[in-house]
Amino acid sequence: FFHFYAGICSALKLTVPSHTIHGIAGQPLHLTVDYNFNATASEIQIIWLFERPQSNPKYLLSSVNQTVVPDLEYQHKFTLIPPNASLMINPLHISDEGNYIVKVNVRGNRTIAASQKIQVAVDVPVTKPIVYTEPSSGAVEYVGNITLKCTVEKGTRVVYQWRKNGKPLHASPTYTFS
Repeated sequence: FFHFYAGICSALKLTVPSHTIHGIAGQPLHLTVDYNFNATASEIQIIWLFERPQSNPKYLLSSVNQTVVPDLEYQHKFTLIPPNASLMINPLHISDEGNYIVKVNVRGNRTIAASQKIQVAVDVPVTKPIVYTEPSSGAVEYVGNITLKCTVEKGTRVVYQWRKNGKPLHASPTYTFS
C-alpha cells in the first residue's frame, strides 16, 4: 500500500500541532496540518487516510495541486482545500475515533514525501446528572442508612465525585462508595 516516512524528509517538513486531538460528537473538527519545502514544485499531492486498530487504512480523499478527489462514500463528511493540507471533519461521530494519516508528496526534480499521524478521540458531552435516593421518601434517623445513586444518560470519560458543602467526600466509616 503506502510506505510512510518520518515527518521530515529531505526538503519537506510536515507538522501537526498535536498528535492527539479531542473533538466533540456532533461538532466539526479541524485537523490542522502545515507543510513547507525548499524546492521548486511542479505537483503537490496531499493524501488523507483513516485507520482503526486491527483494520486496514481507509482512503478518505486526496488532491493533486488544486484538484480534490474524495472517496465517494465520504465526500460530504471530509473537506480539503488545497494547497492547505488541513482536514475538516463535519460532523464528528463516535465512529470517527481513530488515527488519521496525512501524506504530502512534492514533485520537482525528484519526488519528496513526508507523513504524520493524528489520533482523534471523540467525546460525547456529559448530560446533566440525576441523583436518586433510597429510600425515596421518609425520614432517615441517625441510625438509618440512605443510598444516593447518580447517573447520566450520555457522556464519555465520565468521572463521578461526591461533595458535601462543596468539599469532596472520601470513603470513611460514615461514607462508602461503589
